[in-house]
Amino acid sequence: MTSQAQRLNALLELVADRGSVSNAEIAEELGISEATTRRYLQLLADQRMLTRTRGGATALGSGFEWPLQFRADRQTDQKLRIAEAALECVSIGDSVGLNGGTTTIEIARALGRSTRLGADASEPGVTVVTNALNIGYELSVRSGVRVVVTGGVARRQSFELIGSLVDSALASLTLDLAILGIDGIDPRFGVTTVHDFEAHVSTQMRRAAKRVMVVADSTKLGRVAFARVCALDEIDILVTDAPPTGDIAAALTEAQVEVVVADGRAVDRA
Repeated sequence: MTSQAQRLNALLELVADRGSVSNAEIAEELGISEATTRRYLQLLADQRMLTRTRGGATALGSGFEWPLQFRADRQTDQKLRIAEAALECVSIGDSVGLNGGTTTIEIARALGRSTRLGADASEPGVTVVTNALNIGYELSVRSGVRVVVTGGVARRQSFELIGSLVDSALASLTLDLAILGIDGIDPRFGVTTVHDFEAHVSTQMRRAAKRVMVVADSTKLGRVAFARVCALDEIDILVTDAPPTGDIAAALTEAQVEVVVADGRAVDRA
């Protein structure tokens, strides 16, 4: 049976995908009554997660940040596949930067389980540098991973540390690979995220790295969020769950970005 939380997530995805949707469309797509639809819309509007309109709802602007509990339940299977594919680019001895996010936390968990990367070893096989408290906590009990957590001021919405202390820490380090979770990737605006301070941290992490990987499920392809991280030609690898198409595919090819598609069967490299 589908839970209310799952139906609310599905409703939010529907509004985000279409931008504007009617009560009738929501009821038909989710298989619920219009009375339930109106109740759900009011609940989400009260939490400032969408805007109610006469007979429906519209998505909020590019600066809107979903609460973590809703983001964690979105595209779960895709994130797990992306995490496993991302780890194929990591080798024993690497120093890896991980910013915060629901995809990067799955990468941290996969790294903690990976026997190839020394998860069961007595000495660390990989060093992870992160500004995310939850990632630091997740990996702190893993003997095969050395964890470096930057200083900074914690954001309750994302568990990420921001501010000048993060800059100081990243300025003194060199990373083999930065793995960045993001909110949008677009031909014109490049890589973007919702919060400007978190975008700044991602930019600093990118500058500290020899190679830069962006991890993003396919719902983020072609989307634009509020704060810019970098242009497409400033990343090396994109790991996603479905092949990019149209303008974004052409732009990635022009920018010479390696695209890794994790489809659950094998990892395809374009």
